[in-house]
Amino acid sequence: MSEKKVRIGFVGVGGMGQCAHLKNYATLPECEVAAIAEYRQGMAHAVAKKYNVPRVYPDHTAMLEAEDLDGIVASQQFVRHAVLVPDLLKANVPIFTEKPLAGCIEAGQTILDALAASNTWHMVGYHKRSDPATMYAKARIEALKQSGELGKLKYVRILMPAGDWVANGFTDLIGSNDPMPEQTYEKHPTDMDTKMYEEYIAFVNYYIHQVNLMRHVLGEDYTLTYVDKNNVLLVVETPSGVTGTIEMSPYTTSIAWEEAILVAFEHGYIKLELPAPLASNRCGRVEMLRDPGNGVTPETTVPTLPWVHAMRQQAINFIEAIQGKRPPMCTAQEAMKDLLVARDYIRLRLGK
Repeated sequence: MSEKKVRIGFVGVGGMGQCAHLKNYATLPECEVAAIAEYRQGMAHAVAKKYNVPRVYPDHTAMLEAEDLDGIVASQQFVRHAVLVPDLLKANVPIFTEKPLAGCIEAGQTILDALAASNTWHMVGYHKRSDPATMYAKARIEALKQSGELGKLKYVRILMPAGDWVANGFTDLIGSNDPMPEQTYEKHPTDMDTKMYEEYIAFVNYYIHQVNLMRHVLGEDYTLTYVDKNNVLLVVETPSGVTGTIEMSPYTTSIAWEEAILVAFEHGYIKLELPAPLASNRCGRVEMLRDPGNGVTPETTVPTLPWVHAMRQQAINFIEAIQGKRPPMCTAQEAMKDLLVARDYIRLRLGK
C-alpha cells in the first residue's frame, strides 16, 4: 500500500473501545479514524466529537455500506465475536478484535470458516505481544536460541496475580445513558454443561493472555499436562522438551499489577515484567543475565525502552500489518489454539 493514511472504522466505542483502542488510533499520524458504528448514538456522537471522527452510524451494516475502509477495529464482548465477525469479513478488509477469538471452540470455528471464505485476515488483540518490552525480549530469545550462546532454552514461568488491571485507565471515558438494544450472543457449546461452560469462560476471560503469551515466548506449540487441585498451577511441555508453568493468582494485589515472565536458558535468563493493561505511556521492563562460564564475567543488563504502552504499540502494529510492513501479531488461526488449550484445562480440572 502507499503511504496514505489508513482509514479505520470502529465498531463499538464502549469502555475498551474508547480507552484501550480509539484514543490510540485517533492520535497515530498514519491512521484516520473515518467512522464509528455504535448502537448508543448519544455516546457515539460525543465520542466522535472528542476524537474528531467525522461520521457516526447506528450499526456496522450502515457503516460498511457507506464507507470505503482499509481496516475495522471491533471492540466487543468476545462472546459476540462469532455473531459479528463473519458479517464484518464481508467487507474484505483486515479486522481487529479483542482477545480471545471467541467464547468457545465451536464459535471460534465459525469465525475461521468465515475467514477461509474471505480475502482478508483477522488479528486478535493479545496486546501483551505488542508491549515494547515483549517485542524486545522476543527478539533476544530467538537470537539466543539460534546462537546457543547461553545453551538450550529450558524453562518458562509466567506469574499472573490478580490485580488492578485498569490503572486509572478509564478516567477519560465518556459514559452513556442510552438504552442498549438486545444483543445476540454465540451459542452454548454442545460439549459442556452450564457449570463447565462458566468455568471455561472464567478461565478464558482472565488467563487466556498468559496461555497465548506462553506460546509466544516459547516459539512453539505446547501441550497442557497438569492442573493442580487448587487451580493455581498449570504445567505445559513442548515437543522440543521445554517445560512451562503458569501461576494463576497465587496472591492478589489491590493497587498494583505484578505480572512477570522468566525465560530460562542453561546459562542465563530473560526476565520480563509487564504493567497493568490500561497503564498509559509505560511499557514493561526487561532484565537479561548472561553467565556463560569459562571465566567470562557474568553480565546483567536492563535495556532502556521507549515510553510507549502496549495498547498504543498494538494499534501501530495493526496499522503496519495493514500497510504490509509486518505480519499480524496474532492471527485468528493461532488464537484458536488458545481456546483448545483452555478446553484441555477444563478436561484436566473437571475430568470431562
